[in-house]
Amino acid sequence: MPRLILIRHGQSQWNLENRFTGWWDVDVTEKGAAEAFAAGKLLKDKGVLPTLAFTSLQTRAIKTLHLALEAAGRLWVQEDKDWRLNERHYGGLTGLDKAETAAKHGDDQVKVWRRSFDVPPPPLEAGSEFDLASDPRYAGIAVPATESLKDTIARVLPCWEEKIAPALRAGETVIVSAHGNSLRALVKHLSGISDEDITGLEIPTGQPIVYELDDNLAEIERYYLSER
Repeated sequence: MPRLILIRHGQSQWNLENRFTGWWDVDVTEKGAAEAFAAGKLLKDKGVLPTLAFTSLQTRAIKTLHLALEAAGRLWVQEDKDWRLNERHYGGLTGLDKAETAAKHGDDQVKVWRRSFDVPPPPLEAGSEFDLASDPRYAGIAVPATESLKDTIARVLPCWEEKIAPALRAGETVIVSAHGNSLRALVKHLSGISDEDITGLEIPTGQPIVYELDDNLAEIERYYLSER
């Protein structure tokens, strides 16, 4: 039966500093690297071994994938990096301290920006220090200025349909190392979670989530591997 492993990157430096990160490329902390390695060891110990990997174009997800695969003895598996698995773009909030942003704009407004389904933050100004338009990894890609969760889902699902789902149907055990919001998109799709409820779903860093799927890729079971 098809099996899918989802893992959110280990703690990043801006997770630690409580800053809005989005598409900005931030590395994992020492704790985040340890979380990733522990996740891979768990995969090995439980015999849940990926045969194919997908990740974003962001260092924290790529490094998490590599550390997990190394610990699982699977560093050799083929991997596909796709920008559509990137974190949600936080627009003009990128780089800002979350507590300071709440103090400036109010908790209610920040909650709307962070947790509403279809309301994006203010757009990032072109030419700002966090503008990625000239980043070579995004050559030929229309880098968004901001995104809602709805926007993020709209780019993640074509990646699912074009690449990940066919791999699962072909018998691969797939691992996806990505981000809180890009993984929310996959969980929403696979588990049929409503627009309202998905915004409240928390995905912890470095904890493998396993989907057991039927031949039509419908969910049979979803669980944290650490609980098995």
